[in-house]
Amino acid sequence: MSRVRTRPTRDDTCEKLFEAAARVFEEQGIGGASIETIAAAAGFTRGAFYSNFKSKDELIIAMLENHVEQSIQRMHNLLARHKNLADFLDALKTMDRTQQDPLGRSPLLHMEMILFVARAEKRRPELAKRLRARRKLIADIVETTSKNSGRNPALNPAWTGAVVLAMEDGFRLHRLIDPETTPADSFLRAIGDLQRAMGITSA
Repeated sequence: MSRVRTRPTRDDTCEKLFEAAARVFEEQGIGGASIETIAAAAGFTRGAFYSNFKSKDELIIAMLENHVEQSIQRMHNLLARHKNLADFLDALKTMDRTQQDPLGRSPLLHMEMILFVARAEKRRPELAKRLRARRKLIADIVETTSKNSGRNPALNPAWTGAVVLAMEDGFRLHRLIDPETTPADSFLRAIGDLQRAMGITSA
């Protein structure tokens, strides 16, 4: 009986290219990584790469978009299980990153890719779109947990989203520059300090 061979879907191909690109970027740097190397690391030909992406920049934008989409879904799932802010933050601190997308597993690579794309002015509106989506996610978390706790947010949720995201990206950049004095958990430690300072405790 002949074996039925099925072609991988576009989603399967993209996922393999995302994983391969992350490995190659971390090994060779984003600028030094070639399309041929990325395709080969994913087990594909150069032609297969171009069937999905027009350029390395387009691949990077797709990886950033995929990361934002998965982050939003992941946070909403977490929020559905942890209704108040303190419990949500506790769950966030212990969340397993090993099963996340490549940029979820490697926050430093995520920051490097943002900086790489931001160098091209024409690409910045695409980054801005994803930045706003990340800010809105945090604002939604603040609004939802405040409502569940029966109290009004201490700060405007949209502004809180901007502040928290700036702090997260700032710690990532600091760790990229000076990992010796910027522990990997710096952002979550800072959130914990703010949580205690504001008197927000687990139920």
